[in-house]
Amino acid sequence: MAMQRILMVCLGNICRSSLAEGILKSKINSEAVFVASAGTSDYHFNENPDERAIAIAKENGIDISTQQSRKFIVKDFDDFDTIYVMDKSNYSDVLRLARNNEDKKKVKLILNEAFPERDREVPDPYYGGDKGFVDVYKILDMACDVIASKL
Repeated sequence: MAMQRILMVCLGNICRSSLAEGILKSKINSEAVFVASAGTSDYHFNENPDERAIAIAKENGIDISTQQSRKFIVKDFDDFDTIYVMDKSNYSDVLRLARNNEDKKKVKLILNEAFPERDREVPDPYYGGDKGFVDVYKILDMACDVIASKL
């Protein structure tokens, strides 16, 4: 079977998608599954994740400090099998770049894995305090458990 390729997407690629990438990588066989992340904007292009994201990941035994943010591009539809977005705004932004139904079928709200068909969103912790990052870590960890169990 071919390697599964999964992309995590949020707005800036320094909080939620960085955490989702790190969490899922910690739960899967890296020889069978490739995980990366991107943002729908280039606000933080080539930056490392937010220090609060790095800290909560580290508390849970995951190192995301060397990740670098990048912008989601149309070619990502060719390079990835599944594209998990963090919220409805990311979903719309990614779908806007889709060229056809095959592209569109790859895009999913990540929390629908843990809460099927509820269309729940991962809140953006960027403007909140540290607790926001703790909460985001917990819900992404839950969603990534479900994703990992299906791989």
